[in-house]
Amino acid sequence: MEKWYLMTTVVLIGLTVRWTVSLNSYSGAGKPPMFGDYEAQRHWQEITFNLPIKQWYFNSSDNNLLYWGLDYPPLTAYHSLLCAYVAKVINPDWIALHTSRGYESQAHKLFMRATVLIADLLIYIPAVVLYCCCLKEMSTKKKVANALCILLYPGLILIDYGHFQYNSVSLGFALWGILGVSYHWDLLGSLAFCLALNYKQMELYHSLPFFCFLLGKCFKKGLKGKGLVLLIKLACTVVASFVLCWLPFVTEKEQALQVLRRLFPVDRGLFEDKVANIWCSLSVFLKIKNILPHHTQIKISFCFTLLSLLPACIKLIFQPSPKGFRYTLVTCALSFFLFSFQVHEKSILLVSLPVCLVLNEIPFMSTWFLLVSTFSMLPLLLKDDLLMPTVVTVMAFFIACATSFSIFGKTSEEELQLKSFSISVRKYLPCFTFLPRVIQRLFLMSVITMVLLTLMTVTLDPPQKFPDLFSVLVCFVSCLKFLFFLVYFNIIIMWDSKSRRNQKKTD
Repeated sequence: MEKWYLMTTVVLIGLTVRWTVSLNSYSGAGKPPMFGDYEAQRHWQEITFNLPIKQWYFNSSDNNLLYWGLDYPPLTAYHSLLCAYVAKVINPDWIALHTSRGYESQAHKLFMRATVLIADLLIYIPAVVLYCCCLKEMSTKKKVANALCILLYPGLILIDYGHFQYNSVSLGFALWGILGVSYHWDLLGSLAFCLALNYKQMELYHSLPFFCFLLGKCFKKGLKGKGLVLLIKLACTVVASFVLCWLPFVTEKEQALQVLRRLFPVDRGLFEDKVANIWCSLSVFLKIKNILPHHTQIKISFCFTLLSLLPACIKLIFQPSPKGFRYTLVTCALSFFLFSFQVHEKSILLVSLPVCLVLNEIPFMSTWFLLVSTFSMLPLLLKDDLLMPTVVTVMAFFIACATSFSIFGKTSEEELQLKSFSISVRKYLPCFTFLPRVIQRLFLMSVITMVLLTLMTVTLDPPQKFPDLFSVLVCFVSCLKFLFFLVYFNIIIMWDSKSRRNQKKTD
């Protein structure tokens, strides 16, 4: 009873923080002609309600694709349609075809914010609470503290409630999927992840770990017996869920192809805006977009992405475990973010979700990563006038993690999960005992750098010759840190089996 009372309190705290952030400005407020993501979500409600389903993804006089054309999978469109029906009841002007473009009012803002909060409350928050309740070898207070820290993660709150999106829906479905396959509800987990993938195509970042983990389970059960039955059941679940979501769009070949073209707009280029990945950071020194042909850019990004995630995925197939699955989700999502084609700065949220799930295992490194992930979106957050909400939510999250997990006291080799790696290195380099101290100093330097860059961005005007100087510095510094985290999480994965063997010998 006490656990549920505490969990309810945590949920109320999370909801209060979310609603408080939502009272601030939003993307593109009062900035015609395109406005921002808030208008994009409203416009999709307008389109899905007023046009036949066959016209949702096609350019026409009633659906100008250059003005926030629908570019997410069918489940997002169905969600927009559901919200539109509610909007129609409250005020038809909110979704009137053509005349509602750029609509802004206090009542409509309240309605739109409420749709995000309800979606969060129905999908994402219950998944977080259940995940934390299912954690083993943890006291009730630790489980509650873990839930509080995850729900206070500033990146997701600022993007969904400040900038304005529905990332909690796809991330919530993904988390239900993670819960399902981790606790042997494989078919339900697969269904939940298919829903996530059909809500936002960026969930492809998580698709390979799901595939490899489930395939590894089938191999483990034996492909001539129970493993084959499980494989067939999983295949049927995936096919059935995709068919149901895509049914209105697969009756005609051109219809399906148009939807796919909208979901994967390769013509937009290697990256957009200032994103903390390799290609944007390299463009400071080498203009890859101008030097290499478009098709070559796609091939290079594909190869780098595949090579960076392959070792962890191969290991997950042959050694499937819930822990390995969680860490492979981190490395695969981070590889996609750093090396793949057409990455947005908000895609770092796809890496942050699995990092939140290992917060109780490596609190120091997870807290550090989640702070950097929020910092990497600073140019976008400042563009939306979200400086104060950013500072407040980041401080609240950091204090919650520091007090809940005593993160500064958990930097030993064992608590960083680097003991097996360090033992392996010490066979060749006996003096290799300084790794925890190095990581502590890197963390301190990282925090100082983030604070200084934030202050510089807010208080100083960039040189006229380099108007994007501070934004580029934020992206470049964040990218270097993400590369460091990619190496770190891969080390944990590759040395995990050795760690378990050493633990068994000790026991």
